[in-house]
Amino acid sequence: MTASAPETAGAGAAAGVSVAVAVSPSSSGQPTAWRLLLRRPTFYVGAAIVLFWIVCAIFGHQIAPYNPLLQQLLKNNAAPSGAHWFGTDTLGRDVLSRVIVGAHSILIVTPLATVLGTVLGTVLGLFMGYFGGAFDLFMGRLVEALLALPAVIISFLFIVALGPSTTTLILVIGLIFTPLIARTVRAAVLTERHLDYLAAARLLGENPWRVMFAEILPNVLPTILVEFTVRLGYAIFTVATLSFLGFGIQPPTPDWGGDIYYAYLNGTLSAGYWWMTLFPALAIASLVTAINLITDSIEQVLSS
Repeated sequence: MTASAPETAGAGAAAGVSVAVAVSPSSSGQPTAWRLLLRRPTFYVGAAIVLFWIVCAIFGHQIAPYNPLLQQLLKNNAAPSGAHWFGTDTLGRDVLSRVIVGAHSILIVTPLATVLGTVLGTVLGLFMGYFGGAFDLFMGRLVEALLALPAVIISFLFIVALGPSTTTLILVIGLIFTPLIARTVRAAVLTERHLDYLAAARLLGENPWRVMFAEILPNVLPTILVEFTVRLGYAIFTVATLSFLGFGIQPPTPDWGGDIYYAYLNGTLSAGYWWMTLFPALAIASLVTAINLITDSIEQVLSS
C-alpha cells in the first residue's frame, strides 16, 4: 500500500505534465502565428518597402532634395543626372522630390478609405449573415446591383456631385469597397452561424449584438484582415486611376497618378522624356507589390 502512493503521485504528476503540454500550445496560438509570419522573407520585403514609403509620406518634405512645387523653367525636361537623380518635368520640377512627397497623398487617402470600407462592410456582412431572411435577400440584391456597376463610373458620379477633394476620395473608395467586403464577411458568417458555440450563446440568452460582435466577429477577423490588405492594394490603384483621369488628387499637389497624367498630357513619353512617367509608375508598382507580398504571407500563415 505504501508503494502505491508514489505511483499514484507519479501518475498524477505525469497527468499534470501532459495537461500542461496539451494546454500550452493552444494558449500560445497567436504568438505562434506571428512567429510563422516573421519567418517568411516575403513578409520582410513587403514590410520594408511599405515602411520606406510611410517614412517618405511622413518626412517627405525633409527628405526631398528640392521643393516639389518649385518650377525651374530653364531646367525643364532635364534627363536624370547627379543634380536631379530622376530628372525634371516640363515645368522644371524635380521628379524625385515629387515622387517622395507624393507618397503622402496616397498613404493618407488609401488607408483611411480602406478602413472605412472595411468597417462598413464588416458590419453589413455581419447583419446579412446572422439575420438572413428578407434582410439578407434585399441587401444581397442591392450589393449585386452595386457590384454590377463599374467602380470608376460610381466614382465619377460621386466626385462630380461632391467635388474633387481628399475627403471625397476617402468616402467614394470606402463606399465602393463596402459591398465587396460585406459579401466576403457574409460568407464567413454563414459558415460560423450554425456552429455549436453560437447555439450555446443563444441558449445562455445573449442578445444578437453580443453574439455578432463578441462571438462571431473574433472568429472571422482573419478573413477581414486578409480582405483589408487586398483592398488596400486596390485602393492605391483606384486613387492613381482617378488622379490620372483628373478626378483624384488635384494639381499642383505631388501625386503619382496625377504626375503620370501630366506627363501623358504633354506627350513627354513620345518625345523621349521617359523618366517623368517611369518613376511615378514604379512607385505605384512597388507599393502595390509590397502590399501583395504582405497579403500572401498572411494568407499562407492563416491557412497553415
